[in-house]
Amino acid sequence: MRVLLDACVLYPTVMREMLLGIAATGAYEPRWSVRILEEWALAARKLGPEGEALARGEIAMISAKFPEASVKPAPGLEVRLWLPDANDIHVLASAVSSHADVIVTANAKDFPRGILAEEGLSRADPDAFLHGHWQAQPEMVAHIGEKVLAEAIRLSGQDWNLRSLMKKARLPRLGKALTS
Repeated sequence: MRVLLDACVLYPTVMREMLLGIAATGAYEPRWSVRILEEWALAARKLGPEGEALARGEIAMISAKFPEASVKPAPGLEVRLWLPDANDIHVLASAVSSHADVIVTANAKDFPRGILAEEGLSRADPDAFLHGHWQAQPEMVAHIGEKVLAEAIRLSGQDWNLRSLMKKARLPRLGKALTS
């Protein structure tokens, strides 16, 4: 299964680490475009001057880890597509061009299911998408969750637990599943 990851699910670190940790197992093939990665880097500026630089370093690492993930929208494709927010058409064009099955995005209102279905795509909320992978392979997802938790504790110096970390990362359903 090919999955186009929107910038809004790549920018939060914990969410990205869970999504890409599962992708690294071969459970799905991640896809994104240069523009999606650029949106992530620019959004990271909110963290301060070093935020963008850190994001660009992360982008270089995931680009090396997933060399097939970067796609270019077919020339002229964006012209025939429509979404409620014209700024998101590049995401849809990237998904169509990469023959993705699903777009994982936290931005449901700008990706109506009917429009996506016309292009042979569906949309998934990151929490539901990850929870679905947990249902299919709970041990694998739990292992990734533990690795992400350990890294979050190491980087932040805070004593997180898995459920609270996932809740903060806007993955409450996954957090509940991982701790029940």
